[in-house]
Amino acid sequence: MDTSESGAQKPSSRMLNIKIKKERPMKRSKNVRKKKAIEKAISKNDKYVEKSLKKESKSLKTQSAKKLYE
Repeated sequence: MDTSESGAQKPSSRMLNIKIKKERPMKRSKNVRKKKAIEKAISKNDKYVEKSLKKESKSLKTQSAKKLYE
């Protein structure tokens, strides 16, 4: 009887642990998604800045080349 009682108690304790574990990772995953979204936005912003700088430098090069031939 002792083994059957302890066997019956283990699944209930496991179910309690499962319920607790389900709540925390959801919060963590939500934070991870937020962090990833922020990082993605920052990297996109950096890419746009780099593209604009490249475009400006390219236009300066073409203008200086045009001035040489004028």
